[in-house]
Amino acid sequence: MNKFKYYFVLLLAGIAIVSCNKSDDDDSTTVPLRDYAEQFKADNDSIVKFLKTNYIESVTADFDVKISKIPAGGTQTSIWDQKTYTLASRDVYSDDITYKVYYLVLREGSGQNPTNTDKISTAYSCYLLNGTMADSSYGIPFTANLFPYANTSTVIEGWSEIFPKFKTGTSTTGDDGSITYNDYGAGVMFLPSGLAYYASGSGANIPAYTPIYFSFKLFDLQRMDNEYNTTSSGRVFVGDGVPDYLEDVNGDGYLYDFRNTTKYPNPPKELIDDTDGDGIADFVDLDDDGDGFTTRFELTKPTGEVGIVDGVNYGIRLYYPWDPTVDNPATPNVDETEPRGIPRRPTGALTDPSKPESSTNVKKYVEEDYKASGRLRIHLDKTYPIKQN
Repeated sequence: MNKFKYYFVLLLAGIAIVSCNKSDDDDSTTVPLRDYAEQFKADNDSIVKFLKTNYIESVTADFDVKISKIPAGGTQTSIWDQKTYTLASRDVYSDDITYKVYYLVLREGSGQNPTNTDKISTAYSCYLLNGTMADSSYGIPFTANLFPYANTSTVIEGWSEIFPKFKTGTSTTGDDGSITYNDYGAGVMFLPSGLAYYASGSGANIPAYTPIYFSFKLFDLQRMDNEYNTTSSGRVFVGDGVPDYLEDVNGDGYLYDFRNTTKYPNPPKELIDDTDGDGIADFVDLDDDGDGFTTRFELTKPTGEVGIVDGVNYGIRLYYPWDPTVDNPATPNVDETEPRGIPRRPTGALTDPSKPESSTNVKKYVEEDYKASGRLRIHLDKTYPIKQN
């Protein structure tokens, strides 16, 4: 599965690639990286031509799809013109250009959409536009991490952009431990090389600057919490207690770390998910509201309000969940009930009503503070906790 590692060369648009071809005088040849905009135009032309000259020959009950070229004089309806399956497209800002990515929806799925920073369970096959299979998981599910800066199982950028358009399915586990998936999302994505392997290619099967397509199935997902610290050993993921999908401020299903100004020199404002405007997206920001208190600190329950205390069940977690949660019947030996979610600024009576509100004379929480719909949770409220003067 290492073929699908996210290649950092995509992030370095201004750096040249040194060819290993040996010349007569033993000097290496420096080959400049191609212009992203020009390469995308060529790739897009090839993909559109492919969509207009190939057709969907078959789709099995398990959503294995076969795509074939329309023969000379053939009457088959092209992928571009057929109406059985939706051919959609998504605009993707990267490398300071806007890519147009086409994808075919064979089935949307019945479960949840991943974000572009979650982990997924998927199966795939990869093809060149001439129909040659370049790689495949042969129907066997494997785990892929859609967040490009994760430490393991990362994938090419195009995957991170298209999988969020599909949903997971349902699963059942047999007595032998085998898992059967049903109603999962399935589709085909057609990727320009800039969102695939670009100048590096992949092994012997995918040359540099080659547009490719994948047929795929989305079985399951794992929500991620991707805040990290950078150390001499690399990134150490610590999270802030809020899963990435709940830090998608604009609700579009995508989260981007725009601190990489080489890759994202002019990010569109509508793509930014940054509550405090500090240039760090909430999903990688340890202090979402910039108030000087970490998000993890603001989500921490008070001492004495964890577990069952004096007959009151406060929930076993050390940190408040986004909203109150009920017990999971699939785990009968553990009660996961959490009666309180992340609170808003407290609205109850002052500790000392004769004095003004301050860091040493705060209001008390009332139950509605933990549950009110649309409440401004304290980790997103820069005015609370109140700082000492």
